[in-house]
Amino acid sequence: MAAPPTDRLGFLLSFRGELTGARIRAALSVAGLHPRNAMTLMQLAPGATSQRELAIVMGLDPSQLVAILNELEASGLAERRRDPADRRRHIVEITAVGTTALERIDEAVSEAESELFGDLTEAEKTLLRDLLNRIAVDPADHDCDPE
Repeated sequence: MAAPPTDRLGFLLSFRGELTGARIRAALSVAGLHPRNAMTLMQLAPGATSQRELAIVMGLDPSQLVAILNELEASGLAERRRDPADRRRHIVEITAVGTTALERIDEAVSEAESELFGDLTEAEKTLLRDLLNRIAVDPADHDCDPE
């Protein structure tokens, strides 16, 4: 007997992914940020980087990143400055206010992940992460909106 259509992996992953995404977006909202803005702050947490390098790491078109950085700067969460060694280059870094917001986000996301994955062992979480990373998808092939 064939499995019901709702047991198909693609359907299960899509449905669970939408629900998980909604829970994580709710967690990110503790700082009043869109997911793309929160992800940008997470990328900036380790230290200052060039705007170009940030766009590459995040897989964003530079114009998309400019819009995100404009929002983060307007909120005082990040700042851009010219690189003194190369005036054409912008250096981007998280501010103290941004670090505080990121700490609140991290706490809220940790709580959400505890709720979502609380029934999984550490080994199962590692296996799930590894399996998800092996799924053959490329965001460039799809119209994905990170918001």
